[in-house]
Amino acid sequence: MDSVRIDKWLWAARFFKTRALASKACDLSRIHSNSIAAKPAREVHAGDMLQVVNEGGTFQIEVLLLSEMRGPAAVAQTLYRETEDSKAARIKLAEERKAMQMYAPLPEHRPSKRDRRRIIQFRGGN
Repeated sequence: MDSVRIDKWLWAARFFKTRALASKACDLSRIHSNSIAAKPAREVHAGDMLQVVNEGGTFQIEVLLLSEMRGPAAVAQTLYRETEDSKAARIKLAEERKAMQMYAPLPEHRPSKRDRRRIIQFRGGN
């Protein structure tokens, strides 16, 4: 096997939970193969550079191995290698998110009916 559909490979490498989600990400131009927006049927080869944007962040990866079958996470991680710049950027973004939570803490409980009315009034509602 010298090539695999990109949506199958992304699913097998566990970037997306379903193949349909991988396909949708391709349609929304969230996947780039060698700096070109990839459609779901695009073939991926060993050595290709991919940019994958999902809920986990933005990944810059190099394809090492091909697979059409989804396996354990340990096996899926051997299919690609993430660049050092990508790792550093994701770690920095995670630290920024964690720092933002310190300045905007979550409320201790759900808003009461009176609180909800005040929130609606503040937002310009009735």
